[in-house]
Amino acid sequence: MGFALGLGASLAWLAVQTVLRVGSMLTLLLLAVFVAISLEPFVVWFTRRGLRRGLAVAIVLTGFVAVLGGFLALVIPPVTKEVSALVDAVPGWLQQLHDHHSAIGRLEDRYHVVEKARQQIGSGGGAGGLAGGVLGAGQLVLSTLTSIAIVITVTLYCMAALPAIKDFSLRFVAVSHRDRVEGMADEIMNRIGKFMLGNLVTSGIAGAATSGWCAATGVPYAAALGVFTALMDMIPIVGSTLAGIVVSLVALSVSLPVAIATAVFYIVFRVAEDYLIVPRAMKFAVDVHPLVTVVAVLIGGALLGIIGALVAIPAAVAVGLVLDEYVFPKKERT
Repeated sequence: MGFALGLGASLAWLAVQTVLRVGSMLTLLLLAVFVAISLEPFVVWFTRRGLRRGLAVAIVLTGFVAVLGGFLALVIPPVTKEVSALVDAVPGWLQQLHDHHSAIGRLEDRYHVVEKARQQIGSGGGAGGLAGGVLGAGQLVLSTLTSIAIVITVTLYCMAALPAIKDFSLRFVAVSHRDRVEGMADEIMNRIGKFMLGNLVTSGIAGAATSGWCAATGVPYAAALGVFTALMDMIPIVGSTLAGIVVSLVALSVSLPVAIATAVFYIVFRVAEDYLIVPRAMKFAVDVHPLVTVVAVLIGGALLGIIGALVAIPAAVAVGLVLDEYVFPKKERT
């Protein structure tokens, strides 16, 4: 008995260590499955009109790549131009740091940002620290490209084999409950797809509003900041707030009143987004209490970072559907 207990504990410890080691890979697989499920409603729409699934997947992927390519074709030229302008503007900003009459100079006089940056760089070991930083940046780029390739590849396989995966999973369910569970799974995947579509709509509105505001107030890098805001807005709850802070800091390079006006604009836009845009965009997709949304996003972000925050709301929807279908009716009957 002691040997059996020891062997069981050792196997459990080994299993936990294995999961921890492949945690990042499991997160990428989760993201790939989430993307595949998000695109599933489009594939189903084509298959219901008589197309084979392989052809439907090819059409959806072609459309997705075409939309993404068109978006990049519109965004990359102005973003590249503005990033180059940003790099060229850095020496001017450094000069303003020593100008005691500018807004940036007054901030430097108060918080001593340059001195703190020099201390951080000096603590990194001089040239060795700089070389390590460059190598670390290269590793980060390589890791990011590898992660993107993994997500795209797994997404393709998941989209093509999603019915087979679902059928295999349903074999673990008793035959008497299989139809009910299958309906629940279809409803969950449908809700996830609609949530992603609504999230893209709200993020696009946030990006367009940011670009328009920056262009109207003279804040530089309007296109780059618009794209950044759209990407950040896809993260529920905290994404738009972080984007607003970054854009307000960039607006500080124009003037302090413009920065304050930008911060006020984001506060007003956040209220409008929470109470006007998001409810209308998500009305057809998910129906989750705001408190549940906040708690789900915080837990998901703590567990899996940005990816966890992104999938938190669909996960909360799935849990709510399961509770309404199986748990609460059984409790009410007893």
